[in-house]
Amino acid sequence: MATMLQEQPRIASRETTAEVARYIADLRFADLNSDVVRQARLILLDTLGALLAASPSRYSAGRILAQFAEMEGGTPECSLIGRTQRTSAVHAALVNGTLGYYCDVEAHHPAAILHAPAIMVPASLAIAEREHQDGQSLLTALVLGVDLACRVSNAIDPTALYRRGFHPTAVAGGFGSAAAAASLLRLGVKQVRNMLGLVGTQASGLLAWEQDDTENSRPFNPGIACRNGVTAALLAGLGFGGPPDIFEGKFHLFGAFSENGQGRLAELTGGLGEKFAIMELAIKLYSCCAFLHPGLDGLLNIMDTHELTGDDIAEMTLRFPPSGVQLIDNNRLRSHCGQYILPIAALERKIIIDDILFDRRSEPAIQALTQHTQVIGDPALDQYFPDRYTSIIEVTTRDGEHYAERIDWAKGTPENPVTEAELKRKFHSLADPVAGPERACRIAEMVDRIEDVADVGELTALLSFEQGE
Repeated sequence: MATMLQEQPRIASRETTAEVARYIADLRFADLNSDVVRQARLILLDTLGALLAASPSRYSAGRILAQFAEMEGGTPECSLIGRTQRTSAVHAALVNGTLGYYCDVEAHHPAAILHAPAIMVPASLAIAEREHQDGQSLLTALVLGVDLACRVSNAIDPTALYRRGFHPTAVAGGFGSAAAAASLLRLGVKQVRNMLGLVGTQASGLLAWEQDDTENSRPFNPGIACRNGVTAALLAGLGFGGPPDIFEGKFHLFGAFSENGQGRLAELTGGLGEKFAIMELAIKLYSCCAFLHPGLDGLLNIMDTHELTGDDIAEMTLRFPPSGVQLIDNNRLRSHCGQYILPIAALERKIIIDDILFDRRSEPAIQALTQHTQVIGDPALDQYFPDRYTSIIEVTTRDGEHYAERIDWAKGTPENPVTEAELKRKFHSLADPVAGPERACRIAEMVDRIEDVADVGELTALLSFEQGE
């Protein structure tokens, strides 16, 4: 009988997994230059703001997952953000990893189409707290995890993953979570190779969450990536075996997920230890899909320049690269729907977590403008995608005026960066309503000096509190 299994195309190099494993096992804080360390601190602070904003019990995903963690039990060794509850490292990774992407306002990597900090900060916090590691080790793990996740996504090709219905953040994010955990656990090269195989066998995450109106399964994908990586690292540390050549062995990762069956290995290994993806992250200023951010910037620029209010606008058209337009054109999820997000921004000049988690489409002003908002794939813009999300926003006013603006780089991208002061204002806008201004200030102050913190438990203690305290 003919076998259903076919040999995958062989990868020319037989040393790829070993090279990546050595990188993970060997990277230390002393290997990071001052710019990388500064960026890691800022990304840590930015992500903590997103985690805190997502933690209130009125948002169902965190509340339900916290109940799940309590129901399942386990060693109370790690904190849940915004709660006094403690749980196992694996459960903390799942719960906090889900919170990381819940607001959809944390930093992302445009080219890798990956929400790496949403995964890496919770994974790093969980293992650092469990192992009583210091702040330097925490930053090293964060840098390493972001880097490997983005490298894996780019090596597979994130646009190919989208075409096949996979979520790059989930598929590639587990590798970053595992790398961060391995760094904090001080795993050796052999253990790391097994760990990479173990997280590869768990690689998963479908875009099916687009059909989930609760917005629970969207952030759950990074949550499972966070959990999978932490699980793989802990198992490998105990001596559990795994496929030792996940990037080039028989039935390797790229044969499963890449359209060419071999991936793009130069994206995985080029400049290891010299070029870090954390320097390429984009800070988000709106709580919604990053594909919409250039259009939102353009819309608000037009409104500012011409002194328009939302009531002045009759029609809006957003032009976006066809390779990504399907994710934001009439998506039933509010966070990814241009016809929902653009009207709210026009009327209120901001997008916050409540806009995406609670349906506002029945409000007359939003409903009226939604009916006159369209998202169109523009082939002329596709050449830039996914390295940049070039967008053109067109606005027609009620008195017949027509305005258009093209945005190549959204505010917050490395090419159009926010200042440190702007990022800190964003943190406080997210954290203060949940943690209180005084506690939020203490968190920010500790992150500013995180390299000098002897035990990350000092930070997680500030992140653990009763809501309303």
